[in-house]
Amino acid sequence: MFRITEVVKYLLIINVAIFLIGEIGLINTRPLSLFFFESPFFHSWQLVTHFFMHANLMHLFFNMFALVMFGSALEARWGPKRFLFFYFFCAFGAAALHTGYNYYELNKQKQSINRYLEEPSFDLAVSFFREFPGFPKKSYLELRDDLEEYADAIDNGDRKSVMSVLTLMNQLYHSRRDVPTVGASGAVYGLLLAFGLLFPNVELMLIFLPIPIKAKYFIPFLMAAELFLGINNFSWDNIAHFAHLGGALFGLILVLYWQKYGSRWGY
Repeated sequence: MFRITEVVKYLLIINVAIFLIGEIGLINTRPLSLFFFESPFFHSWQLVTHFFMHANLMHLFFNMFALVMFGSALEARWGPKRFLFFYFFCAFGAAALHTGYNYYELNKQKQSINRYLEEPSFDLAVSFFREFPGFPKKSYLELRDDLEEYADAIDNGDRKSVMSVLTLMNQLYHSRRDVPTVGASGAVYGLLLAFGLLFPNVELMLIFLPIPIKAKYFIPFLMAAELFLGINNFSWDNIAHFAHLGGALFGLILVLYWQKYGSRWGY
């Protein structure tokens, strides 16, 4: 008979309680979300608090459903201490990869802005918006038409035109830098990965796909989909896919380490 294990139960209670407290307005949840470390909104405690936060009820439901279904099986196998260590390890790994990817992308954008500032040109301005991750194609085309009026002035070094476009570039850069990240998804993806490794032949019946599929087939497909979506950065997609991949990657590393060397911390 299926049962919710102890650590999973407490994680479930904490996540649901924090969500409800935030929903009724007893606490301001924004300072608890994870911001990029160069953002003025970043605080060190966010490295822990963000993975107890959720954006909406659906986000909470899917994460907690996966926590109960996969986490309970892993805790029953590993025991509470090892499971809790694994959960936090994956959550921090998710934050690390997500932050690293953001640093890579934001650094590229900052370099583009600096190049434009050093040698202003219409082509550099247009390429910045065209290559900006997740920037809607329709918005880019509309913006390109709007920028056409500045083309000659920018190429001729007209300061007012140069600075007008620079303001737009900085606004877009800061809008990405200051987007918060929330959710237990990174830790949950670590659980999914571990479940797939330890119970590869268990058949999963998914809510959105009511057909039994073995874990060893579904988990790799899910990870490949996350990588595809993360790399392409579609404008309609506001999910932190590299956080998911970070949780899965760190989960993979820890499971393989334990399989080879065991645990050296007494659990």
